[in-house]
Amino acid sequence: MATNDSLALSKILAVVLIVVGLILLFFAYRSSQSLGDQVTEALTGSFTDSTIWFLILGAASTVAGVGLFFFGKSANT
Repeated sequence: MATNDSLALSKILAVVLIVVGLILLFFAYRSSQSLGDQVTEALTGSFTDSTIWFLILGAASTVAGVGLFFFGKSANT
């Protein structure tokens, strides 16, 4: 029974990480489309720091969630 509980918690955590990651990526996209970010990108050639952090954390969270979902603890261990 303990193995099934830890497997269920692992899958729940994976789904939460994926959802949080996708939300952060959505915020990164919205932020990159704002007028202020467009001006900054036009002048400096790069996004603002907050947009970059949204991208990095969103991508990392999504990749970690997918990895945990597919390659996390299996029912045999």
